[in-house]
Formats: sequence, C-alpha cells, structure tokens
Amino acid sequence: MKKIAFASLLTLGLFALPAFGLEGKVSGQEIPALQYALDTVWVIFAAVLVFFMQAGFAMVESGFTRAKNASNIMMKNMMDFVIGSLSFYVIGFAVMFGNGTPFIGLEGFLPTAAQADSYSSLAWTSVPVLTAYFFQVVFAATAVTILSGAAAERIKFSTYLIISVLVTTVIYPVSGHWAWGGGWLSGLGFVDFAGSSVVHSVGGWASLAVVLVLGARLGKFNAAGKAMAIPGHNIPMATLGVFILWFGWYGFNPGSTMAATVNIGDIAVTTTLAGAAAALSAFIFTFMLYKRADVGMTLNGALAGLVGITAGCANVSPLGAIVIGLIVGILVVVSVLFFDKVKIDDPVGAISVHGVCGSTGTLLVGLFDTQKGLLYGGGIDMLITQAIGVFSIALWAFGSSIVLFKILDMVMGLRVTEEEEHVGLDYSEHGAAAYPDFNISSVSARN
Repeated sequence: MKKIAFASLLTLGLFALPAFGLEGKVSGQEIPALQYALDTVWVIFAAVLVFFMQAGFAMVESGFTRAKNASNIMMKNMMDFVIGSLSFYVIGFAVMFGNGTPFIGLEGFLPTAAQADSYSSLAWTSVPVLTAYFFQVVFAATAVTILSGAAAERIKFSTYLIISVLVTTVIYPVSGHWAWGGGWLSGLGFVDFAGSSVVHSVGGWASLAVVLVLGARLGKFNAAGKAMAIPGHNIPMATLGVFILWFGWYGFNPGSTMAATVNIGDIAVTTTLAGAAAALSAFIFTFMLYKRADVGMTLNGALAGLVGITAGCANVSPLGAIVIGLIVGILVVVSVLFFDKVKIDDPVGAISVHGVCGSTGTLLVGLFDTQKGLLYGGGIDMLITQAIGVFSIALWAFGSSIVLFKILDMVMGLRVTEEEEHVGLDYSEHGAAAYPDFNISSVSARN
C-alpha cells in the first residue's frame, strides 16, 4: 500500500508541475511540464548508470593486472572522476558545448541554470543545463579512465592526475565540440549517437599515445621481442567489471536520447545484440586459434561490441547491430594480437577495444544506417562523412595527446622507476597493499 501511495503522490506531483512554472523547451518550443519532468528524471537516471561504469572500469583494469598494482588502479579510477568532474565543470563543458567557433566552444564556463543561451548545441534537449552537465561529465570520466588501464602498472600517479585534467579540459572536449557541440563535423552530418568515436576512440587513441611514451612493462617482451604473458590476478573481478559496464551501457546509449522517448527500448535492444554477438564471435575466433575458450578475449569481445554499436545504436536495425557486433568481436582479437606483435604493451586491451573498435563502429554506421547507409540504398556520401569524422577525431586525440604527454614526460616524468615497478605501485605510490594478508611484493616482484 505504501508503494501505491508513493506512486500516486509522484504522479500527482508530476501533473502539478505547471503550477510551479516548470515547462521545458526544445529548440525554442515549449513542451508539456510532464514531458519536461520525465526527460529530466530519465537523463539523471541514465547518468547514474553511466557513473556506475566507473566501478566497472576499475574492476576490469584491476582484475586484468597484477595484485601488486590493484590499489593503484582503484585510486586512479577514483581520482580521475574526482578531478575530471571539477575540471569539466570549470572548463571542459563550455569548450565542448558552449557557443563559439566550429572548432571550440568559448561561452558558458562554470555553468549555471541561467546560462542556457550559451549552449545552442543543446537546444534539441529539454533538460536543464546542470542536468545536461551531470549527464556529460560521466561521459568525460569514461574517456579519461580508459587511459588508466592502458597505462597500468608503470605510470606515475601524480602525472596521471595531470593527464586527467588535460583529457577533460582539452583533448576530449575539443573533438566533442566538433561532433556534438555544433562544430564542423556536425555540420557535415557526422553521426556518432552516443560516442563510439567522441568518447571511446578518443580514450583509445589517447591511450596509444600514453603507451608509446611510457614504453612496455618490464618483462612483457623477451630478448627476442616476443610478447610474454603477464596474467591478471583476478579474472572473476574482471568478469564482474564487464557485467557492470554492460549494465551501465543501458544508460550510456539509451540515455543519449536525453529525453524519455519511445525509442530508448530500440536502442537498448541494438546495444544488447551487438554486445552479445561480439562476445560470441570473439569466443569462437579465439577457440579456432587456440582450441580453448579464452576468458579475457571473450570479455573484451563483449566490450568491443558495446563500444562498436554506441555510434549507431539509434540508427541501425537489430540485424545490423548483430553484424556490427560480429565484425568488431573478431577485430578486437586481431587488434590485440597485432599490438603485441609490434611491441605495444596494453595490459587490458584498451587501445583495441576503445580505439580500434570505436572507430570501426563509427565507420560502419555509414553502411548500416537504415536511412542513409550504403547497404540501404543511401549511397556512399554518409560513409565518406563517417570516415572523415573517424580520421579527424583519431588524429586529434592521438596527436594532441602525444604532444602533451611528451611535454609532461620531460617536465614531470611519466614513468615510475624500475625498482618501484618491481615492488608494485601499491607500495611505491600509496604505501599500502590491496591484499595485506598476502606477501604480494615478494611473490610478484620479479614477475
């Protein structure tokens, strides 16, 4: 009875909103108060789901790496959100969504409810400015935390904190402005609905830059240059992290409507099918290669499918989503093996999952978009536009990152000392272990 009474009061409250003057606007047109309230509640709920993905990233990255670095990874995931939420509020949100040039936003720093006119690029959604910030800041945190896994086990904690600021104020918002903030890519008709390129590939290509500056972990490659396995310490933790990420993706993709619209169910379906198809194709492909069911590759296959469908989740059919998933599920395996072959050490496969599969998924929208895609009779124009967007965002993310990270390396140093890496970053950076009942450093110091 209490639940029924609460629901009744909530419904009455929503219908009573006009009495308080709470009407929203979409592109200058007023919408009903009930729709305004539902849109706002939906976007906040979706943002909370995406926020929970931070826990998923922390668990995946920690599980795929060694126990002597587990606390360090957890701390990086904690602090990149703490720092990123502040820096994105002060600078990043305005750079990304504020009125300005086709290349960068110049208005709306330190956003407030009264600054709606400074964000013309958000006029299509009815939600208040601060609600829009809340939804977008968790996306910014996703972009930066991708680097945490790629740089795991050898990056200085203090330098990583500076990287968090750079990604959330410059690297991510600038290309985000191009595609989502009314910039030049949106003018071309570039489609990246929820961020395969804007969020994920930015994180992936920035990860490639930081890995190139850092170099490989000690012991990753032998004298002959062959990649040596460095097993993760807790695959069950990594698996739970993938499930949490998948769960959060139902805020990431359907929430990008930024409105309680009828197609959020369709987006949830394409998201599910792509993730499942990619996990299946990664599993089958690795089984064909190794004659065993590879847990890590299957987990990364699921993430690759979710990343790959994020650009076109609102624009492709369920069958198209399955095909996209099958493609990126195989691609992520090939990509991981390729980076090992060329001696690029990415402990969690972040470059492959987010960079390679994010870019590929965005490009595939040009084939599978049900309105303008090449395979649906739309011609090649959309595919060309997608290619321009994919290349431009990748070039910006990698180019700006490697320049900034090189400067950081010269000024502060990017990598811990060899001895600190041997002991583990839990002890050397934080003075405490994730598992104090076990002598992790002596067991794992030279592994």
